[in-house]
Amino acid sequence: MFMQIDFQKSADGLVPAIIQDAATQKVLMLGYMNQEALEKTLSEKKVTFFSRSKQRLWTKGEESGNFLLLQDIKVDCDADTLLIKANPIGPVCHTGADTCWEESNVSNDFLYELEGIITDRINNPTENSYTAKLFARGINKVAQKVGEEAVEVVIEAKDDNNELFLNESADLLFHYLILLQAKGFTLSDVISVLKQRHK
Repeated sequence: MFMQIDFQKSADGLVPAIIQDAATQKVLMLGYMNQEALEKTLSEKKVTFFSRSKQRLWTKGEESGNFLLLQDIKVDCDADTLLIKANPIGPVCHTGADTCWEESNVSNDFLYELEGIITDRINNPTENSYTAKLFARGINKVAQKVGEEAVEVVIEAKDDNNELFLNESADLLFHYLILLQAKGFTLSDVISVLKQRHK
C-alpha cells in the first residue's frame, strides 16, 4: 500500500484522508496523513493524522476518547488521496457534531437509523422505554419475544389480512434488532455474512 501512495506530490509530504463511517457511509471529516501517520493507523487500528497546526502526529480521540476505529483503507486512482472507512466512537467534530459538516451520522437506510435509536434507548434507559425494559430482562426474554413475533408472522402469512401481516413483520424485525444488540452484534454483521454467501 505504501508504494501506491505518492506522498511526494505535495511539498509537505501529506495526502488528504477522507474519513467515512463504515456503517452509515456518511463522510465524517477530512484530515491529512504522512507516511508515519498511515503506518501508525495501520498498526494501532485507530485513525491517526498529521496535525498541520500542532506539527505532530495526532490520533483522533487521544484527548476526547472519540476514536475512529479503522475498518478499511483505499487509495484513489491518482495515488494521492486516501479513503478511510472507520467506526466512530462518539461525535467526530471538535464542535460536538456527528460530522464536520454538521450532518447527523445516520444512514439513509431507515433500518440503520432504527438500530441507532435502539442503541440509544439501551444505553440511556428511561422508565417509559419499552426497548430498555425488554433489554434489561435479559437475552432469554428478548429471544423469547423474537420467537413469539416469528410465530405471529407465520400465522398472519396464512391469512389474507395484509395490514396485519406487515405489522407483525415490523414487530419481528424490531425485536430481532434488539436481539442482535443483546448478542453484541449489529445489522452490518448480518449483512457481511449475507455478502460472503453471495460473492
